[in-house]
Amino acid sequence: MVSRRGFLKSGGLALLGVGLLGGIPGFLAEAAASEKILSPYKKKKTLVCIFQRGAMDGLMAVTPFTDDYLKAARPNLFMSAARSGAGNPLIDLDGRFGLHPAMKAFEPMFREKRLGIVHGIGSPNNTRSHFDAQDYMESGTPFNKGTSSGWLNRAVGLLGHDALTPFTAVSMTSAMPRSFYGDNPSVAISNLQDFAIQMRGNPTGANMAAKSFEDLYDQTASGLLKQTGKESFEAMKMLQKTDIKNYAPANGAVYPNSALGNSLKQIAQLIKMDVGLEVAFAESNGWDTHFNQGTENGIFARNVADLSNSMMALWTDLGTYQDDVTVMTMTEFGRTVHQNGTGGTDHGRASCNFILGNDVNGGLVYGDVKPLAIENLEDGRDLAVTTDFRSVFSAVADKHLEINNDHILFPDWKGDRVNVMRG
Repeated sequence: MVSRRGFLKSGGLALLGVGLLGGIPGFLAEAAASEKILSPYKKKKTLVCIFQRGAMDGLMAVTPFTDDYLKAARPNLFMSAARSGAGNPLIDLDGRFGLHPAMKAFEPMFREKRLGIVHGIGSPNNTRSHFDAQDYMESGTPFNKGTSSGWLNRAVGLLGHDALTPFTAVSMTSAMPRSFYGDNPSVAISNLQDFAIQMRGNPTGANMAAKSFEDLYDQTASGLLKQTGKESFEAMKMLQKTDIKNYAPANGAVYPNSALGNSLKQIAQLIKMDVGLEVAFAESNGWDTHFNQGTENGIFARNVADLSNSMMALWTDLGTYQDDVTVMTMTEFGRTVHQNGTGGTDHGRASCNFILGNDVNGGLVYGDVKPLAIENLEDGRDLAVTTDFRSVFSAVADKHLEINNDHILFPDWKGDRVNVMRG
């Protein structure tokens, strides 16, 4: 007898794969309505990952403001934590590191020890290509271009459930991200209101997706596919009945009117609908700050304000669901220590990331950031990578989702985890 989970992995959810534009087709809605209404899926732990595409300048987001080498390297970009004169200073976190003032929304979470920061994080592969670095980070195999699956897809496969829902793994993007490539079911939803869903799976799933919905539904007359269809229909009915457009965030949460803000608002809706969401993915773009990066104002300040305000709107909106959610950011690499001639920074190596949650061992800046003298810089120009991204991603995923299998999650990695999670 084929297990339900095994069936799902072989493409059973490909019935969602044709792209449902403008709502669920009438025949499918009718079929769903004819099924016995199931109780909502049990509330589950959810990991929300945000990829900052373009490479965030970690030295500006979380600045080692006591470092005179950095001050000399960035005469027009260095920011101080001193509360004197005009302008907004860095938010002093611990006497050494300062949070960019545009990220003031993060300060209460850091003080309450629910926000952790890892500095000097990056890939052991020293590529400065956006495409390659993102690919390595999302596959979780920084020295293997041939890995077919993404690390978040492998995480889904390690969840240990016999029955996954169509919304176990959701990316709020128009196309499936590299992190979700693989055999385990995942969906990319560009907009819940339009219910535009794309699927990417194995060849069996792709072949099934090519068939008509009517042909697929004809196969649900008996057995495992019918049961899987009932669960899928129930999840879709919950979306169909929900007034997505007029969703009112709870607890006074206000999301930025941005792509990221909209994505996280929709993730909050899915979490609170109890449709079984366990891994969510969103993107934040525009971090490639070669020109006119700015300090307390400018491109970078707008980006970090959007990131922190969007994350905190999600957190506020979740309310009683906060215990079940951890949010983690990632970016492919950092920026050069020295500013360039156009008021920006170029492709570098290490950056920093943020982990938010009630099970986070927060209130600390983790990592080994040495004085930024030239002898301590990677290739004589960059903040050195002293924390492998897998040591953080593994700690967060394993502790929060309780999957605990690094051999599958990150093949060929045998490092130690960073103690960013409680317990």
